Amino acid sequence: MGINSWAWNAPKYKNQKITTTDGKFDSKLEYYRWCELVLLEKAKKITDLKRQVKFVLIDKSKYGREISYIADFTYLENGELVIEDTKSSATKTRLYGLKKRLMAERYGILIKEIER
Repeated sequence: MGINSWAWNAPKYKNQKITTTDGKFDSKLEYYRWCELVLLEKAKKITDLKRQVKFVLIDKSKYGREISYIADFTYLENGELVIEDTKSSATKTRLYGLKKRLMAERYGILIKEIER
């Protein structure tokens, strides 16, 4: 799992984007959490671990395009779906807050936030 920094384009939230053999991650926090979750899956504490899972919040209509939320991670823990998002204070935007609310309203899912 080697890390190569992306040298181009300054990140929007001053995070350091990285690329590993597991894929591209928007921050070190997201990558480190992925590594922890991989270990938990290997230890059989969680199952069905996935990255960058899309949830449609509002379908495309004559009023505009589809609005969706992309979860950093999803997995099953004790048979229950868990949605995780790595967050810093800078990434807790008003738009994120709205999408978090829509996830709860449409799917009955509360997003588990992983912070620094």
